Amino acid sequence: EVQLVESGGALVQPGGSLRLSCAASGFTFRLHTLSWVRQAPGKGLEWVSSLRSDGATPYHTDSVKGRFTISRDNAKNTLYLELNSLKTEDTGMYYCALDMPPYDCYSGSQCYWTPNYRGQGTQVTVSS
Repeated sequence: EVQLVESGGALVQPGGSLRLSCAASGFTFRLHTLSWVRQAPGKGLEWVSSLRSDGATPYHTDSVKGRFTISRDNAKNTLYLELNSLKTEDTGMYYCALDMPPYDCYSGSQCYWTPNYRGQGTQVTVSS
């Protein structure tokens, strides 16, 4: 059974930083592309970042480029998302996903996508 458990969300002031983690089990972690998606209040699931199995090529939506960094530790079966220079519009529930989004998402434009497998999420609130 695929299990994805996110942690690290918190209330943070604009300009602050967080590091999200996703502990994975139930599948061969090192063989899969993994992603982060988020859901702002009242909106759909927005793709944020993806990282291929070798960790060599990260992809980010344009709105987080230069601020967010996706990484993975295949030895620990863990996916990370480092969030820097946070803005109020980054507020939402962040989910780890076992899947890769539609290819068009990699252009960087805002992309809404519902993955087949995702965790329960961790809440990020950016507010002063």
